[in-house]
Amino acid sequence: MSDEMTPRWCKVFAMPYAEIHAQYVNKVQSKGRTLDELEEVVEWLTGYDHDALASALDERRSMADFFAQAPGWNPSAELITGSICGYKVQEIRDPQVKQARQLDKLVDELAKGKAMEKIKRA
Repeated sequence: MSDEMTPRWCKVFAMPYAEIHAQYVNKVQSKGRTLDELEEVVEWLTGYDHDALASALDERRSMADFFAQAPGWNPSAELITGSICGYKVQEIRDPQVKQARQLDKLVDELAKGKAMEKIKRA
């Protein structure tokens, strides 16, 4: 099974990150987590601060641009392992797809109630 760049991923990366973020918000809030916690995870991974994240959302920046313009991908992101949607994050070769799956994995961990320190690989 491959999770590399496919036509489906091309469509996903053309979508505004704000649409994906809204889905993340619904997912974590439905499991009792907060918007602040979600933003903490996104900011930890991407290097966006609160204002820069808000600007990216307001601008409806594409997923591709959201990742490409991330101020600083956290070096600890390489510690994100495990499966998300049937794919092992650590085995994904395409950098963009890997970043997207790393974020998916962290949001999934948040929604499942994992402690913030463990999500942030502290």
